[in-house]
Amino acid sequence: MIKVPNNKMDKIINLCKRRGFIFPGSEIYGGLANSWDYGPLGVELKNNIKNEWWKIFVQQRTDVVGLDAALIMNPKVWEASGHTGKGFADPLTECKECHKRFRADQINTSESCPNCGAKESFTEPKMFNILMETHLGSVEGEKSLAYLRGETAQSMFVDFKLVADTMRKKLPFGIAQIGKSFRNEITPGNFIFRTREFEQMEIEYFVKESDWEDYFHMWQDQMISWLTHLGVNLKNVHFEEISEEKRAHYSSRTIDIEYDFPFGQSELYGLAYRGDFDLKTHMEHSGKDLSYTDPDSGQKIIPHVIEPSFGVDRSLLVALLEAYHEEDAPTADKDEAAQRIVLKFPKWSAPIKVAVLPLSKKEELTEVAKSLYEKLTKQFACEYDETQSIGRRYRRQDEIGTPYCVTIDFDSLTDKAVTVRDRDTMKQERVAINKLENYLAEKLIA
Repeated sequence: MIKVPNNKMDKIINLCKRRGFIFPGSEIYGGLANSWDYGPLGVELKNNIKNEWWKIFVQQRTDVVGLDAALIMNPKVWEASGHTGKGFADPLTECKECHKRFRADQINTSESCPNCGAKESFTEPKMFNILMETHLGSVEGEKSLAYLRGETAQSMFVDFKLVADTMRKKLPFGIAQIGKSFRNEITPGNFIFRTREFEQMEIEYFVKESDWEDYFHMWQDQMISWLTHLGVNLKNVHFEEISEEKRAHYSSRTIDIEYDFPFGQSELYGLAYRGDFDLKTHMEHSGKDLSYTDPDSGQKIIPHVIEPSFGVDRSLLVALLEAYHEEDAPTADKDEAAQRIVLKFPKWSAPIKVAVLPLSKKEELTEVAKSLYEKLTKQFACEYDETQSIGRRYRRQDEIGTPYCVTIDFDSLTDKAVTVRDRDTMKQERVAINKLENYLAEKLIA
């Protein structure tokens, strides 16, 4: 039996490292706090989530187009958006004893230090801007200050006019982007939940002011539909209306979509009505006309914006948490554990779709198995495994969420058929080799 930690988050972290989903960054050099590398299976899962999101929210819609903007923009962009000011800063305090830093708004500075227990040892809070700085130029002393982008949204506002003109889009329409953002968070943590380098899937949806409420509700419904598609039980999801005093000054309505993580209820996604603040602000600071001319009335207007925002890393974390199951299971042989760990991903998101497993390493079986593997891998994400007993190999595939295992046994040499095992039910079915591709395609698309 596999020994796993008690806490669900610890179990996920353990499995991710052991099975090649997510590794600690720079581990051979002692690591870097809250830095994580997506391993061979993690990158497949991550790409599946991003590709599916792009397919649903961009490719299958006639009102949304895509963008892939530069990570480093003109610093004036961030000055105009307010990211270099107090609005994008956190109050930082430090324990005088252990020198650990905290966000002052997340602890009680009159109580003892959560890290070392020292009482009333905190420094006076100072505002700490969380944009990551970099410098451009090759000559020391002549380098100019720039920033790694703190969000993907600003490039979509800056490029609004170019997109609207080149794509000839009529309101309402959206610009979507998937990409990295960077924030010098004071207290990152909880695995990949909060990191300094993260990936976003965002849409800026431009509408007429009179229509914003209708489209706000539309996008709320779309986000719920996506969560269900991702495999999330909506009982674990909460829609928190953000009060006027807590939401951004330009927003008339914001909803945080929160999830019951093992460490508590926290934000997963966000949906905000940003008004016309962003386009107006960039018009004022750049001196450029970012207005929209209505093709029917000829009237020039500044569109208002609905922003559905999805975190890639948090989506992946929730997908892992929802998929993770421990359950009693019948054994295929004496080496197969009576309890199994299984990741019950939706089939579209599973990193590996099909595992090809010869019953033994005998050449007559491996020859057939390798030939079948090479054929299937052209259509599906496949894995070939011939080591250890078939029971242990089933359990390995369960742990990484593979929907189907295909076993080639000695009967396959005569009846030209294989055994297909279903991940969720563990039922096995005999399928003719010449019908296997169609069989799997129908199962994986369903």
